[in-house]
Amino acid sequence: MKKLNYLALALLVFTFSGCEVIGGIFKAGAAVGVIAVIVVIIVIIWIISAFRGRS
Repeated sequence: MKKLNYLALALLVFTFSGCEVIGGIFKAGAAVGVIAVIVVIIVIIWIISAFRGRS
């Protein structure tokens, strides 16, 4: 199983240029970061509204 993972990784490295791979990683990281921030803000708003509803 590990050999298959290494083979797939090697195939990806030789198929794509370095800049494309790094660019894709950073784009995915930025998108995931933005989504995570939005989810955290929504959860905080939900918690605040839940405490205000009890009073």
